[in-house]
Amino acid sequence: MSNVAALEAKNLELWYGNFQALRGISMVIPRNQITSIIGPSGCGKSSLLRCFNRMNDLIMGSKVKGEVLFDGRNIYATGIDPTEIRYRIGMVFQKPNPFPKSIFDNAAFGPRVNGIRGNIEEIVEHALRRAALWDEVKDRLRRGAMELSGGQQQRLCIARALALEPEVILMDEPCSALDPVATIKIEDLMKSLAEDYTIVIVTHNMQQAARVSDMAAFFMMDTDRAGILVEYGTTTEIFTNPKDKRTEDYITGRFG
Repeated sequence: MSNVAALEAKNLELWYGNFQALRGISMVIPRNQITSIIGPSGCGKSSLLRCFNRMNDLIMGSKVKGEVLFDGRNIYATGIDPTEIRYRIGMVFQKPNPFPKSIFDNAAFGPRVNGIRGNIEEIVEHALRRAALWDEVKDRLRRGAMELSGGQQQRLCIARALALEPEVILMDEPCSALDPVATIKIEDLMKSLAEDYTIVIVTHNMQQAARVSDMAAFFMMDTDRAGILVEYGTTTEIFTNPKDKRTEDYITGRFG
C-alpha cells in the first residue's frame, strides 16, 4: 500500500456561526487506503468529512481556518474552485439519495452536467461495473432508480460519484440505513475500490471500521463540545493497542 498522502489536514478548525465544531485537527490521509473516522455522536466526524471537499461552504455561517492539502495544494486557498474540488473528491451520503430519474440518467448525471466528452454509455457502464451493480441493472437501465432496493440505491449513488472519476471518495455512514446483506456488499465494494481510490468513511459501527479500514481516527468532544482528534493510527493499533485511555474506553464500550 502506498503511504503517499492523498489529503492532509493542518491545524484545521471549523465554526458554524459562534459554535466551534472542530479544533486543531492535523492528520494525513494515505492514498489508496481506507481511513475510518470513529467517535461518539456530535464529535465532528461528518463536519470533518465535509471540510475535505468544501461541502461546508454551502452551510451559511460556516468558517474554516487552517489548511486541507489535496495533491499538495490547500483547497481553501484563494482562487481554488470548490466545484472542481468536489468533482475530484466525491461524496456518498448516509441515506441513499438517487435522483428521481432512470438508473442510466443517475449514473450519467455528473458527466453530463460537467460537460465531459466521451461515450456516455461507456462511462455509465464502467461506473456501474465499478460499483458492482451492472449485472443487476443492465437490462433495466431506463427504469426508475427508486425501484431499486436500498442497497442497490446506495451502490448507484457510489456509481454516480465514480462516473466523474474522482481521486478520493468520502462516505458518511454509507451503510447505516442498510440491512446486513447490503452492508456486506458495500464493504466488499469499498475494499475493491481502494485499489484505485482513496476512501474516507465515517462510521458509528466499530466492527465495520475494524473490518474495512487500514487507518482509524478516534474523535471526541472537548469540554466545550468542539471535536478533537484524540488518536490516529493503523486500525490494528487503534483497536488492539490504543495509546490513549479515552480511545480504549470508547473501543471497549465504556462510553459513547
